[in-house]
Amino acid sequence: MARHRRLQVLNQIHEVGVLPLFYHSDFDIAVEAVKACVSGGGWIIEFLNRGPGALDTFKSLEKWCSKHLPKTVLGVGSIVDAPTAALFIESGANFVVSPCMDEETALLCNKRKIAYLPGCGTLTEIHKAESLGVEICKLFPGGEVGGPNFVKAVLGPCSWSSLMPTGGVSPTRESIEPWVRAGVVCVGLGSQLISNEGLENKRFDEIEAKMRQCVEIVKSIRLELAEKGV
Repeated sequence: MARHRRLQVLNQIHEVGVLPLFYHSDFDIAVEAVKACVSGGGWIIEFLNRGPGALDTFKSLEKWCSKHLPKTVLGVGSIVDAPTAALFIESGANFVVSPCMDEETALLCNKRKIAYLPGCGTLTEIHKAESLGVEICKLFPGGEVGGPNFVKAVLGPCSWSSLMPTGGVSPTRESIEPWVRAGVVCVGLGSQLISNEGLENKRFDEIEAKMRQCVEIVKSIRLELAEKGV
């Protein structure tokens, strides 16, 4: 069962504005990666279902978080069907992220009051997801679907939509700023924030520093926009 209610999860994704995502089969390394993200201000974390033992590692990681870092909101990513989503929900997933929009997964998550962030690449897909109860749509792959200009185009007629690009975002102000100014509620960052090399070489201080930098970038841009009344 999820430790965090759907509305709380969605609000915190909005608040933090950065969603780090990673996979590693080694539990100890996964724990250190989570600790680095949390220390850097990113307590909403997506663990990817992308390798051997992902479910077991996730289950152990969520159990560890519940005891040692209860503020942490751990979700699962790379979910493409409802049966797999159900396994992770039973293992404590607080939210589910997909690279595509899957109706059965959307319905399952809605029934269980679990936040579902499906990958969408067109306004039609975003509209379909929202009709199934989705609050935040993941733009994937962000750069390829049209970048910040696509976000502006969508929010023109659909200002109520909440969008989160993943793919095509780097942990730099030059990359993040156009997205935030375009109106996204959050940016998803994977290998450019938490690289496989960084995990293998245990460069957790570097991950923490990048995480903190990304959170501060989003915060500062939002402050600038608020001061201008945007």
